[in-house]
Amino acid sequence: MSTLDLKTDESEDFFGFLHVDLNSFFASVEQENHPEYRGKPTAVVGTMSDTGTIIAASYECKDKGVKTGTKVGEAKKIIPDIILVNGSHTEYAKTSHAIAEAVNNVCPVAHTPSIDEMVCELMGKERQPANARRIALDIKRAIRENVGSTLRCSIGMAPNRYLAKIASDMQKPDGLIGLLPSQLPRAIAHLELRDLPGVGAKTEVRLNAKGITTMPQLLALDRAGMHALWDSVWGDRLYHWLRGHVTGDDGAPVPNEAQKSLGHSHVLAPEHRSQEGAWAVAHKLLHKASMRLRMEKFHAATLAVTIKYSLTREQSQQTQGRVKKHNSGITQTGWAMEARFAHCNDTLTLLEALRGMWAKRPQGEEHQKPFFVGVTLRNLVSDDEMQVKLFDEPGNRSELSAAMDKLNLKYGHTTLHFAGMLPAREAAPTRIAFTQIPVEYGAEYM
Repeated sequence: MSTLDLKTDESEDFFGFLHVDLNSFFASVEQENHPEYRGKPTAVVGTMSDTGTIIAASYECKDKGVKTGTKVGEAKKIIPDIILVNGSHTEYAKTSHAIAEAVNNVCPVAHTPSIDEMVCELMGKERQPANARRIALDIKRAIRENVGSTLRCSIGMAPNRYLAKIASDMQKPDGLIGLLPSQLPRAIAHLELRDLPGVGAKTEVRLNAKGITTMPQLLALDRAGMHALWDSVWGDRLYHWLRGHVTGDDGAPVPNEAQKSLGHSHVLAPEHRSQEGAWAVAHKLLHKASMRLRMEKFHAATLAVTIKYSLTREQSQQTQGRVKKHNSGITQTGWAMEARFAHCNDTLTLLEALRGMWAKRPQGEEHQKPFFVGVTLRNLVSDDEMQVKLFDEPGNRSELSAAMDKLNLKYGHTTLHFAGMLPAREAAPTRIAFTQIPVEYGAEYM
């Protein structure tokens, strides 16, 4: 069956998928773990500084106008008694896995698109609307009773995955919406174009430029028109999905190519906004990235480092057009460099490359106040693709890294490390995952 072949039962009124979307997940986990936060405006932040942004907001915050992306300083003005919490990737990952287990006990989880989403594929009589609704209600109850009484989810029911995702966003919090084939596409005609998964700000601008500004206009297009609008097979897929058709991929996202990079970045805490602090944090980020590289069985041939520096008003005026504003509101300038080498995955070799680039960073007045550091490993190849080396690397570096990994997996990933990262040992914690599924490596999630 090709991607766009339709199954013969497309005309039946049934639900093929349930999409479980956890409501205000990170903030809800904090309220579950801290009963004193319940019923109070609670927000998760990456940094407590006023220039930071809200990562996740409870519904008590949202009711007062504070949401994801709101600046911390602005949030404090809107809600003076707001509870700000530093996010815990590990706690959210543990809760996500516990919820997935609770859902799985009711109906097998077929897909996990992100840390706060699960998809169940319905089979046989489960597809009947009444039975699907019962399963959805059982899932809600299982989460409340087995994981946390404050945790809520919205569930979308539809004939394909794409529509189930849309339905899960149509009623929040604690919603339950079903889209049957007989109701389509009129049941979604009231939505905005941006309500469609895959249609972001840039795509909306492109659609508007082609004369499509509303959902009814989009739905009026035939399959050929949808193909022409997107200039790809994505338009054909979307034409079928929006009408409740079940295609060979069941509305699944188009798979990405093989992973080509991995890395970590961090906005520096005030105590690390110095040359020495930035180096220590960069060192730690590379320590984590190289460990992930080995855990995920890759070798890298490129290392990129990025540093962003905050500027005074006078410096901003002097740079004339070479400055940008970080999403935190800080006026910034930046520097980046890339090093290439033979494929490797040991920390010492990668650290040598980082040290070499670090020595070449700019030293001007506008490059004295670093506030952001990022490291990225690129040009990845899997261990299976690596050719056997003719000569051992100096100092048995792979064996050293493997020995360090063994201890770090057992006791925590900063148990054994090189001295350069010591000042930042507790800094740059694992960042909260939004789109990736957190993986447990030994004692911690990364």
